[in-house]
Amino acid sequence: MPIEITMPALSPTMEEGNLSKWLVKEGDQVTAGDVIAEIETDKATMEVEAVDEGTIAKIHVAEGTEGVKVNSVIAILAEEGEDVADVASVTTGAPEPEKVTGAEPAASETGIKVEAPAAPDVAPPAPPKAEPKAEAKGDRVFASPLARRIAEQRGIDLKTVMGSGPHGRIVKKDIERVSELGAEVAAKTEKAGTPDSVLSSLSTPASAASTAQTAMTDDQVLGFYQEGEYELLKHDSMRKTIASRLTESSQTIPSYFLSMDCKLDAMLALRKDINAAAPIGEDERPGYKVSVNDFIIKAMALALRDIPMANASWTSSARVLHKHSDVGVAVAIPDGLITPIVRKAETKTLSAISNEMKDLASRARNKKLTPDEYQGGSTAVSNLGMFGVSNFTSIINPPHASIVSVGAGEQKAIVTDGAVATATIMTATFAFDHRVIDGALGAQLAGAFKNYMEKPMGMLV
Repeated sequence: MPIEITMPALSPTMEEGNLSKWLVKEGDQVTAGDVIAEIETDKATMEVEAVDEGTIAKIHVAEGTEGVKVNSVIAILAEEGEDVADVASVTTGAPEPEKVTGAEPAASETGIKVEAPAAPDVAPPAPPKAEPKAEAKGDRVFASPLARRIAEQRGIDLKTVMGSGPHGRIVKKDIERVSELGAEVAAKTEKAGTPDSVLSSLSTPASAASTAQTAMTDDQVLGFYQEGEYELLKHDSMRKTIASRLTESSQTIPSYFLSMDCKLDAMLALRKDINAAAPIGEDERPGYKVSVNDFIIKAMALALRDIPMANASWTSSARVLHKHSDVGVAVAIPDGLITPIVRKAETKTLSAISNEMKDLASRARNKKLTPDEYQGGSTAVSNLGMFGVSNFTSIINPPHASIVSVGAGEQKAIVTDGAVATATIMTATFAFDHRVIDGALGAQLAGAFKNYMEKPMGMLV
């Protein structure tokens, strides 16, 4: 019986990937465990192995194809004894990747006319739309009587207004918003030649404008700019995933922020001594070189160990209390970002963390990390101090419930015991998921982190 080779799900959240390269061709014999293709996800390039033996009868998805849906059939494998030509001629029941768009009913391709409404057990596909409109039936627009009267008095076409009431019903505040924007939008339109379609998008309520369903269309955005004065850089899968995850985080996680200043002088002195004591290898290089970021990772890991209720993730039915501190570390890569994870960081020495991070960061930049090396974790560290940034806030990366953002250490004047002195100060800003970590608990975690940074000998025992 022919065996379908499908696009694998290389992570729990993966929905599609790019089939970057085939390592076999039609007619090749393969055995279980043979590497047959390379799949590019948003974070890494992974090898796909054959799970059965047989002959590659048909390749359905050409290498270089982008946006291949998970579980789509990418090739057919003929088992021993089967006629390869017969197997290759068999049409699989799975949809081909480029057709899995969800924009039109599959029945339309068969020539069968689909009547509305759709069958009750089949969810009808969402019709494509360039801009949001109030819910309507035929030419009727749903609006309250008061909204209709005000719109008529002010000469506002209800068809250009996005309703914020139940089921998209237009209410008084929607008309007032459009009225207030009217003069400003008209002036900008006359000056910049803005398309009329932009006007209706500007009437979208702020609460809805942040979602993908009500965002400005590509044509509306480009309408603000003169053609020839820009170029388009197509989104790759990493950029799409970053946008999706950060939008998800900002819309679903109720975050709050805490900042603490940490004195680094004792840590900097200890770091100098540790690096000076590093053994020299046969290549005449030190066995390790501990960075400030390594201390930050260790301090966060130990703080989570000391405040275990903060070492958690959110699910709808329970909080997930983690037994170890798995700390993600933000690493900048060309036109993107990835967060490799130092597992059980609370149990590792500073030198071990240092060497592990060097390896993870190097392979991250070459997109050679495996999914288990950048997925999961319970918290994250983002450090922009090397760029001279003094302080900033980060967006929580689910399923984490916290992230600490650290800036540069700066010499500042401080008052100690009534006397003015200088110290190297670093600002650490924490973002917490309030569903998991309440204010007092977040303050305890931030305080534990500060204590380890200011008394770093505690990280060595």
